[in-house]
Amino acid sequence: MEAVQHGRRGRRRRAREDSEASASEPRTTLMNCFSPVPFYSDTDIDAIHANALRILQETGIRILHDKARAMLVEHGASVDADDHLVRFPRELVEQAMASAPSEFDAYTTEEHEPVRFGGRSAVFAPVGGAPYASDLEGGKRPGTLEDYTNFVKLVQHFDVLHVQSAMTEPQDVPIRFRHLETMHAQLTLSDKLPWVFCRGHGQVMDGFEMVRIARGLSEEEFREKVYIWGVINTNSPRVLDSLMVQGLIDFAEWGQMMVITPFTLSGAMAPVTIPGALSQQHAEFLAALTIHQLVRPGAPVVYGAFTSNVDMRSGAPAFGTPEYVRAAMGSGQLARKVGVPWRSSGSCTSNCVDAQAAYETQMALWGAMLGGANLLLHAAGWLEGGLTASFEKLIVDVEMLQQMAELFQPQKVTDEDLAFDAIASVEPGGHYFGEDHTLARYDTAFYTPVLSDWSNFGQWSENGEKTATERANEIYRSILDTFEPVALAADRRTALDAFVARRKEEGGAEPDG
Repeated sequence: MEAVQHGRRGRRRRAREDSEASASEPRTTLMNCFSPVPFYSDTDIDAIHANALRILQETGIRILHDKARAMLVEHGASVDADDHLVRFPRELVEQAMASAPSEFDAYTTEEHEPVRFGGRSAVFAPVGGAPYASDLEGGKRPGTLEDYTNFVKLVQHFDVLHVQSAMTEPQDVPIRFRHLETMHAQLTLSDKLPWVFCRGHGQVMDGFEMVRIARGLSEEEFREKVYIWGVINTNSPRVLDSLMVQGLIDFAEWGQMMVITPFTLSGAMAPVTIPGALSQQHAEFLAALTIHQLVRPGAPVVYGAFTSNVDMRSGAPAFGTPEYVRAAMGSGQLARKVGVPWRSSGSCTSNCVDAQAAYETQMALWGAMLGGANLLLHAAGWLEGGLTASFEKLIVDVEMLQQMAELFQPQKVTDEDLAFDAIASVEPGGHYFGEDHTLARYDTAFYTPVLSDWSNFGQWSENGEKTATERANEIYRSILDTFEPVALAADRRTALDAFVARRKEEGGAEPDG
C-alpha cells in the first residue's frame, strides 16, 4: 500500500506523508523539459506540408456530410456531386491554420488549476475505446460498465493521469444509454476532465448537458471555456464520414476541445513510405481543421497523429516500432507547422502484459516526449493493438509515466548539491549512509517506485517471487478496495441523476446514421 499511496500524488514523498494527502489536492500540468527533436529537416517538413496541400487541391477529400460540403463550397471549395469529393483551395486551409489557437486551458472543478494544452505542456490520458478489458483473474472479456467505472477510479487515483477517457466499451449497456452511464461515472467518481464519444448529435448534447449540470454552468459559461474533450477519426484514406463531421461541428459550435486524428497505417490505409503516410495524415487533418474552424474560428483543436506501420507479412498493425517513432516525431513537427497542440499515443502490439508490452510502449513514450507531444492518449492500459484495456498494464504504464514526470522536474545545482563538504568528510573507501548530508535528504532524494521491486533475490523469493504483472494486479485491486469518490454537491448530484433517468425514459440517443 505504500507504493499505492505514493502513486496518488506522483511525488518523491514518503508513504506516511502521502497517506494524509487527499485525492483532491491540486494537480498541475507537466512541462516537458526536452526540446522537441527535429527528426526531419525544415525543408522536409515544408515538402510534406506542400504535398498535403496538393493532395487537398488536386485529389480532394470525400466529405459525407451535406452541411459541411455546402459550407465549404460557400467559402471557395469545389465539390464533385457524384462522389462528394471536396477540393480545398490553399487560401481556405491557411485561413483555418491562422485561426486555430496554439494553446488553451481546459477546466474541471473550482478546486483545481486548469489543464494546459500546447507549448511545452505534457498531458497524459489513459487508453480509450477498447472493446475488451482484461486482468489476471478474469482474462480477456468484453468490457462492462463495472470495468469502465473501475478504470475511472484508477485514473482518478493517479495524478500523473490528467484526464479521463473512453477506457473500455461497457458492452453490457445498450449503446443508446452507454454515453449516459459512462459520463455519469466520470462526473460522480472523478473531478478530472471528462470525455464523450462523437456518436451523433444527441449523444454529444447529452454529454455536454451532463457536464454543465455537474459543474454548475450556464450555457453561456459552458461555451466560453473548455470543460470536455473528444476525438474524431478520419476514415483513411481520404474520407470524413457524417458521424465524425457532426462531432467536429458540435464541438466547434460549443467551443469544446476536439482532437482530430487520422488513422493512417503505413502500408495499409496510407502509403508504405513514412513521408507519404505523413502527407496523407496531414492532408486529412487539414481538411477536418478547415471545417472545424469555419464553424467557429478560434475553437480549440489538437492535431491528432496515429501513423504507424503494419506487419507486411500479415497486415496486422504494429506499434512502438522505429517507424512509429519516426512518424510520431514528424507529426510533432507538422503540428508545430500548423501552430496547434499535438496528440500522440502510448501504444503496443503485445497480447499480454509482458516485456514486449513494456518496451514497445516505452518506445512510443520516448517518441512522443522527444517529439514534444502535448497530449499522450492511450498512455496507460493499452494492450493488443488497442483492442484490450488492461488493468495490470495501466499500473505498469503509470510507473513509466511517473518516472517521466519525475524526469521533467526542474533541476538546479547549488553548493549543497555539489556536496564538497560531504565528499571531504568521507574517508577513501568509506560510505555515505550515515552522513548528515545523506540523512537530511534520504526520504526525498530519489524517486520512489509504484510498481518496481528493488529487493534482492533472496528477499524477492521470500515475498513469493511475484512478477511485475502480479504486483500490478495487487496494486490496482487495493486502490479499488479503498477508493472514495469525489464529493459532488448534493443538488448537482440530484439534478444529474434526474437527467439520466429522464433521458433513459425518453429512449436515450442512438448513434446518428
